[in-house]
Amino acid sequence: MTETMRRWSMPAIGRDNLKLETVAVPEPGPGEIRVKVSAASLNYRDKLVIETGMGLTLPDPFVPASDMAGVVDAIGSGVSRFKPGDRVMSIFKPDWIDAGDNGNARTPAYKTLGGAYQGVLADYVVFPQDWFAASPQSLDDAEASTLPVAGLTAWFALIELGKLKAGSTVLVQGTGGVALFGLQIAKAHGANVIVTSRSDGKLERAKALGADHGINSSNEDWVEAVYRITGDEGADHILEIAGGPNLGQSIRAVAVHGKISVIGVFEGFEVAGPAAPLLLKSPVIQGISVGHRRSLEDFGRAIDSTGIKPVIDARYPLEDLHSALDHLDRGAFGKIVIDLN
Repeated sequence: MTETMRRWSMPAIGRDNLKLETVAVPEPGPGEIRVKVSAASLNYRDKLVIETGMGLTLPDPFVPASDMAGVVDAIGSGVSRFKPGDRVMSIFKPDWIDAGDNGNARTPAYKTLGGAYQGVLADYVVFPQDWFAASPQSLDDAEASTLPVAGLTAWFALIELGKLKAGSTVLVQGTGGVALFGLQIAKAHGANVIVTSRSDGKLERAKALGADHGINSSNEDWVEAVYRITGDEGADHILEIAGGPNLGQSIRAVAVHGKISVIGVFEGFEVAGPAAPLLLKSPVIQGISVGHRRSLEDFGRAIDSTGIKPVIDARYPLEDLHSALDHLDRGAFGKIVIDLN
């Protein structure tokens, strides 16, 4: 009898088209490994792909979501990086191993899991061995599933590209997955951290994680608050998670020769900002497209050495994907995880 598994798939764009189906467990081919998925974590991008397609050419039928962790279950011929029983996590942009990304000026690279490639909301996945990294030993699979996008994005912005130094001031916007990873990574590297949020309760929880200052952006001008906190010096590094016109606020708040990492699109895909402080302060404004496998491996080793623990707001069973997406709509403190065990 053929072994079967559960899998969410979509024959067309839109949440109404999501269906939980039973299909045959796939077999790994040459160079491929099969992984029993223990947990998958959701990103805001997953919601956008499900609801709009984001203009991408998706497989048909399409399996959503990009981030998972689990255990190698079987290997194909020629596999050398992993063996059955190894704990692994997925790579968001699996063709990006190290250094320069592929693609060109006209068509930047954006071939990702849960996009151009199939996603991970299934009991088993089969991908090439190079599409995985070893999970940190200090994390369970649910925690490891939060690293491929949210964790790596913050690490890539602050450490891989940002070269964060102890004593710097880092500002993170909000209390979602990337923001809380940014807070934890910055504190582990000796930085001072400012968190903005519209919720006093979430700010208190951020302070419990180590944030030095919290700004309720619904009660005051957060840029003026940054000036007050830093003695008019501004923030050395800002994780710009809101996007859209909010970039202009970050340009005002950034220190002279500081860095702004543009990550999110919550307030729109078109960014805007004032020219005068941009010219006078000469900040580095860098777009962050998550990161490559080598940097994820570096991050995993850093987690084991620093003791960083991902913040998981809620866990849902695979069958309850719609409730997990509703939670994502409401906003999470940290990450939302789908349990498949």
